[in-house]
Parts: sequence; structure tokens; C-alpha cells
Amino acid sequence: MRILIPLALLAAPAFAQCPPSPDIAAEEDALFAEIAEAGSPMTAREMSDDLWRLWTQAPDEAAQEMLDEAMRRARVSDLLGARESLTDLIAYCPDYAEGWNQRAFVAFRVQDYEAALADLDRAEKLNPRHLGVLTGKALTLINMGREAEAVPVLRAALALNPYLSERALLDGILGQDI
Repeated sequence: MRILIPLALLAAPAFAQCPPSPDIAAEEDALFAEIAEAGSPMTAREMSDDLWRLWTQAPDEAAQEMLDEAMRRARVSDLLGARESLTDLIAYCPDYAEGWNQRAFVAFRVQDYEAALADLDRAEKLNPRHLGVLTGKALTLINMGREAEAVPVLRAALALNPYLSERALLDGILGQDI
């Protein structure tokens, strides 16, 4: 019986549930308003960095550890390990957009565009104003040869932040007027 109690305590985190992702809409609104008034790409970049800090704040400490571990693994090109960590994060926090976005980025890096697109679609449903999701989706569609579908996605990202470097894709690869 003494063995069962420690084993039950070890298993407890597996049964824990992720808390809801915090509502960051007001903070996003304020940052997007600042970006609209930025006047320069460098100034807009500072606000974009603040957005990324919001998006990468996981709902709890366990989720944050999984996200941080996955991002560390991705930085050193342990993409299989990163994908495993992100899959664990998604299983634990299925409503956390950044888990899906980061797993899509890993899939993109290994040129698994179908998997990337599926994860990006899920992330976009969870946070339709996530610039990384929108630009990632546009780049994924371009790499899949689906340029016409990439244009409105890229335009949606540029409506939120006209200073994105991906803006050049409209004129360059996609042959669209900015």
C-alpha cells in the first residue's frame, strides 16, 4: 500500500488539466493600435516583440515548461524532440494557440507542409490575430504552391502590422500590388 501512494502522486500531473488561456485581447488591441501609429518598422518591431511575449506566456507553469523545452530543442535543431514536447503541450493545453503554432513551425522546418497547415488552421481558430500564425500560414501555402490562397492570409497579417517583412512577398513572389 505504501508504494501505491507515491505512484499515485507521480501520476497526478498526467491527470491535471490545463487552465484556460488568459484573455489577452485587450493587450493585443493596445499593441496593434500602437503598431498602427508606429511610423517605422523599428518602432513596430518593439510592439511585435511585446505581442510575442504575450503569445508565449503559457496558461500555467507546466505548460510553460513544455513550451520552453520545445523551443530550446528547436533552437538546437532537435526537431523530433521539439515536436514531441509540443505534442505533449497540445495534449495538455489544446486551447493554447502557441502550442499549435510552434508545432506548425517545426513541421514547416522539416517541410511537412500538410501537418504545418493543419496546426496553423487550429492555431488561427484559437487566435485569429496571431501574426506568426498568419505569416506562417501564408509561407506554408506558398511552399505548397497555393499562392492564391496565401494572398488574403498575408493581407490579413499586414492589416494588423503593415511593417512585417513578409510584405515583400506580395510584390515579389506573389506578384501583387501592396
